Amino acid sequence: MAENIKKIECALISVFYKDGIDEIAAELTKNGTRLLSTGGTYDYLVQKGFKVEKVEDLTTYPSILGGRVKTLHPKVFGGILSRRDNAGDREQMVQYELPYIDLVIVDLYPFEEYVAKGASHQDIIEKIDIGGISLIRAAAKNYKDVVIVPCKECYSKLVECLKAHNGGTTEEERYSFAKHAFATSSNYDTHIFSYLNSDGEIPAFSQSILGSRSLRYGENPHQNATYFGSEDSLPRQLHGKEISYNNMLDIEAAIELISDFDSTAVAVIKHNNACGCAVRGTVLEAWKDALAGDPVSAFGGIIVTNGTIDKEVAEEINKIFFEVIIAPEYTPEALEILECKKNRIILERGNVQPSKMKFRSMLGGALMQERDTVAETPADLTVVTEKAPQESQIADLLFANRLVKHSKSNAIVLAKNGMLLASGIGQTSRVDALKQAIEKAHSFNFDLNGAVMASDAFFPFPDCVEIAHNAGITAVIHPGGSIRDAESVDYCNANGVAMVTTGKRHFKH
Repeated sequence: MAENIKKIECALISVFYKDGIDEIAAELTKNGTRLLSTGGTYDYLVQKGFKVEKVEDLTTYPSILGGRVKTLHPKVFGGILSRRDNAGDREQMVQYELPYIDLVIVDLYPFEEYVAKGASHQDIIEKIDIGGISLIRAAAKNYKDVVIVPCKECYSKLVECLKAHNGGTTEEERYSFAKHAFATSSNYDTHIFSYLNSDGEIPAFSQSILGSRSLRYGENPHQNATYFGSEDSLPRQLHGKEISYNNMLDIEAAIELISDFDSTAVAVIKHNNACGCAVRGTVLEAWKDALAGDPVSAFGGIIVTNGTIDKEVAEEINKIFFEVIIAPEYTPEALEILECKKNRIILERGNVQPSKMKFRSMLGGALMQERDTVAETPADLTVVTEKAPQESQIADLLFANRLVKHSKSNAIVLAKNGMLLASGIGQTSRVDALKQAIEKAHSFNFDLNGAVMASDAFFPFPDCVEIAHNAGITAVIHPGGSIRDAESVDYCNANGVAMVTTGKRHFKH
């Protein structure tokens, strides 16, 4: 692309956010640029001592309809859209006495902010920008001759350009600004549509996220990866190396899991599954029992808790190698201990919550679904056997059910006394998942007598409850719903095993 430097002779400035506009106005004024402005921006610039002309004086029309119409006029849009190398355009510019406008600085009403803060529908509708979005599109379309600055994030870039070219810009720079402009307008319109179409009447996959972060690599080192989203959507990183794609997946899995616990809990995540988890009276106790669940898999894992990490906890955690730790808070003494490993990623969760919706690319399209937010309570359990579970067993059943919900299907979880003993995950057969869990529990010398079993889906045959019973399991939780449920219930009744159903399957793929 040719350099094609064009000096800015006339600029239109009309912005909602005025911080930083002074420096731009000063640079433009220094280079003799004529300034046009509207409303609050005009008042602001005049108060700052700049020579500015009102757009109303150019158009001879005041701002009307409560400010809804200010810049929508041929004298404004003609000056922006005129092609400087087109003879016919130049003739009409003279004929209709239209000024050439070489720079447009405009941002948009804060529509997303009004939606986020729960404003009234009418207030939200009033924050749908019309003039601003039209100016952005017009200037961006004519990037060969016009510079468009569509948001405050582009202010510093414009100042750099003006200083580098004595009040001018290159075509390459104008093209870059135009891309920013259409990204801004596209994002804005997408959020408006999403708000108006919250009932899903119009079937459309419409998502727009402007912020991004390059990740160290993708699922494997030879794959590139990018996170799209606001930094506010992520836990605050206090220490450590750059976060990778796999770290991101584990961080999400960890936050989704810990969000299902009200009691003090610690979990260790490996490849999106919990390999250790416990609920206890203190974070230290929960950590020790979570680690005991599988000290081998915990190596290089992700630690997450809903309690404060203090010095004592940090000293214990620091005894093993782990990639990431997530907690709502750390004491200064704890941070000093944990930061001894320069690459260790330490995250402060803050107010970060799991996403409400899940998206996944699918061949030439995309899949979208609601996140599984069901977390069963005692009221959701239906006792289907003659023997009802005891109160302590109910607590273990619900604990195990929360874990199996966050485990890759087919999944089985074995638990006792608020501690994960073992799980079988990602198996093509539910029987294989159970056998895997039992073998793993025995490998760490756990006594399964009196333990409970949770399954993410129903049992199509009674083989699983028979295998579990023979291993020492005394209570079972599953969704139910198989046409052969009665066979599993009959086996439990014949062998003194308590069984409850939830009516909710928790597949995870």
